[in-house]
Amino acid sequence: MRHLPAPDWSAIDTVLLDMDGTLLDLRFDNWFWQELIPSRYAAANGLSAAEAQGLLAPKFVAVSGTLQWYCIEYWTQELKLDIQSLKREALAPVGFLPGAEGFLARLKDSGKRRVLVTNAHPATLGIKNERVALTRHFDACYSAHAFDYPKEHAAFWPRLAASEGFEAGRTLFVDDSLAVRPAASRVSTTAPIMPTNSRSRSARTAAGSSGTAPGQWPWGRRNQHPVGWPGRRPTC
Repeated sequence: MRHLPAPDWSAIDTVLLDMDGTLLDLRFDNWFWQELIPSRYAAANGLSAAEAQGLLAPKFVAVSGTLQWYCIEYWTQELKLDIQSLKREALAPVGFLPGAEGFLARLKDSGKRRVLVTNAHPATLGIKNERVALTRHFDACYSAHAFDYPKEHAAFWPRLAASEGFEAGRTLFVDDSLAVRPAASRVSTTAPIMPTNSRSRSARTAAGSSGTAPGQWPWGRRNQHPVGWPGRRPTC
């Protein structure tokens, strides 16, 4: 993971946080799309693993960077597989990245407003929340599906700002996806984190192993308080 300088927490009231690959270990999603879905698609259609991969790859590429990429309803219809049921059946590996829960607890203790901002479908968020109780750490949770655009799209951010009402100059956005930064930087200070298993959405087109090493959260140790920690309690 790349070393990151600590932000000045005294200048931050609101922290917007991504979910998959930032707080939750992305290995589950990589395994789900690289291995489980191709396997189930092959079985349902009488295909070999290689044939299934060959058919799935262009389907994934066609919607990369769009909201459909994250939409389980879209993939259920496109692949004729019950994606929501498959996610629930395979829920056991879902878990936090090391240090993520402690970081969220310290945000709460310091009075920061904690906002989850994810491209994940609301049903996906709900399923993962059943496993790790993620939403209890947040003051508000938003799925990009409510705004009709993914976070990579510039139109997403004014819609989120209108709903959340954060002050751009006192807001930190943390996401492991560099593709989100250009749009997000217009309305917040961005701080991408890059765990060792950081996001590779093209991985859906690959047949390789998803068994990468777990990432580690920056600013995650209690004895390494960032500048200005704890900050003042936000007024919102």
